[in-house]
Amino acid sequence: MKKTFLFTLSLLALLSVGEVRAEDGSRLWLRHDPSAAFKLLTEKIDSTMPLDDGYRISGNVVTARTAQGLLYGRYAWLRGEQGESHPYFRLRILNHWDNLDGTIERGYAGGSIFWALDARRSTLRSAEGRLQGKNPQPSTLDAHRITAYAEACASIGINGTVLNNVNASPQMLTRVYINKVKEYADLLRPWGIRVYLSVNFGSPKALKATKTADPLDPSVRRWWKQKAQEIYKLIPDFGGFLVKANSEGQPGPFDYGRTHADGANMLAEALKPFGGIVMWRSFVYGAKHKGEDRVMQAVSEFADLDGQFADNVILQSKNGPLDFQPREPYAPIFDQMKQTKQMAELQITQEYLGQGDHLVFLAPMWKEFFSFVAPSRLVGIAGVANVGNDPNWCGHHFAQANWYAFGRLAWNPALSSRQIAEEWLCQTFSGAGGEALLSMMLRSREACVDYMMPLGLHHIFKFDHHMGPEPDGFKADYPIEWCPVYYHKADRQGIGFDRSTRGTGATRQYREPFRTLYDSPQTCPEQYLLWFHHLPWTYRMLSGRTLWEELQYRYQRGVGEVEDFLRIWQQARPFVDEQRWQEVDGKLQKQLADAREWQKVCTTYFASFLQ
Repeated sequence: MKKTFLFTLSLLALLSVGEVRAEDGSRLWLRHDPSAAFKLLTEKIDSTMPLDDGYRISGNVVTARTAQGLLYGRYAWLRGEQGESHPYFRLRILNHWDNLDGTIERGYAGGSIFWALDARRSTLRSAEGRLQGKNPQPSTLDAHRITAYAEACASIGINGTVLNNVNASPQMLTRVYINKVKEYADLLRPWGIRVYLSVNFGSPKALKATKTADPLDPSVRRWWKQKAQEIYKLIPDFGGFLVKANSEGQPGPFDYGRTHADGANMLAEALKPFGGIVMWRSFVYGAKHKGEDRVMQAVSEFADLDGQFADNVILQSKNGPLDFQPREPYAPIFDQMKQTKQMAELQITQEYLGQGDHLVFLAPMWKEFFSFVAPSRLVGIAGVANVGNDPNWCGHHFAQANWYAFGRLAWNPALSSRQIAEEWLCQTFSGAGGEALLSMMLRSREACVDYMMPLGLHHIFKFDHHMGPEPDGFKADYPIEWCPVYYHKADRQGIGFDRSTRGTGATRQYREPFRTLYDSPQTCPEQYLLWFHHLPWTYRMLSGRTLWEELQYRYQRGVGEVEDFLRIWQQARPFVDEQRWQEVDGKLQKQLADAREWQKVCTTYFASFLQ
């Protein structure tokens, strides 16, 4: 391993001699001159290689079956890889939650690199990013930015991108936007990246092409078939649709008394002749099972439909059963759907993990998920992207590591968090800080859990923007499942959400041995304890401390970790360019202030129940 990285560092140093550029982070982990580097390579097509886009590297020779494999092999060679490697998942897709007005839902790195309205020919949009007015026009694309994005994705094996938000505007399927999608497809295609679109299930009705969006209505089915033909005529390698239906107010088949399978299969039928797929999200709550424990609703809505979906439908589910919390148990829908193709949805952008201000390396969280859900159960993996038009792409220089980590794990989920962090550090900071920076990255996710919501606490963020603590949060005009008090259930007796068989029964949705393991506080892992159990403040923990003492200890430990991260970064200053050092230092100062706020607000609030 060390020889590999020494080779990489030597190569990068050689290629950067004489180069003077501002260190604004725009080069990501691609800090080399590819035209110079690739001159050292010999490339061979070998039809005897396995039938995929993998590669073999021996010395300075890259061999692959396909041209795409050679492309992946070139960047693997720059990382210092040797030997043979093949993609584990066929679908390795970024989901961009970009709105057509140029904003990004849960984006913390500026505006969209894909969409922005031409202000001269458009009217205002709604707060949800839905376009209003007649004939809104997309702005001229930045071909250089899109090409740089494509290279970054290809360098880590990403082969698909969904260009718009799952809370999709019906305007996305109008001709003016489909023409723009064609432009993006033409730019991304040389890098092996297919384009996909999020679609609004009610589009034909919203666009006044039909009187209904009922998936069993012949006119609706005909409209979707015609729309698919229109898209594929312009974009023959178009990937397909991503759909959020009957969730958070989005239209869907429930509006017409139909099932998720009815809706998904209607779209699948339209895409089938062209080889397209439907990625149907299981993130649903409040539409059909109101009042039920929110973490149970996906299984309640989908389990009985197992085996009823078309073969080009893939059920896309978040890694946890709630909503991208700093820590969740794995989503039990992965246990329940045995005859339906599935893919996992991970969130690269840090909606609930400090957003663009906190250094939190997410590979350990994703590896935790794969320790429960075998990659072999999945046909693909999707990541909610953290890319924006900020110079450094991701808002925080270290957030680039999460984009990188997603791609590397999508190619090979067996890679360790340590190996991925080492690769990224060597390519991005030329090994500055050595083991200390590596340690900081690998400890950062656990630190975030500690200073935000330790021991299984969850969803106690401030309303709407999900940044900062609000454990006392309650609004009578909000659904109760949006309120923090619903999730921690602190009272004078104790704290935690009882999801055991004595409570909501959510533990029944898990396969054994986890069903039994999670059901008892004596066997439940402490990291999930308050997710599954409401326990007395005096409950004795494995450390010998009471539950209340343990909570205080964890909050303080999290703050202490961020203090140590700042110390490590101070020591790394001589080895990092000044601009990036200053920018990361400012972010770490903010992270420490936020961690201290979390500790103070949460421990003060919870202490009020012990008085």
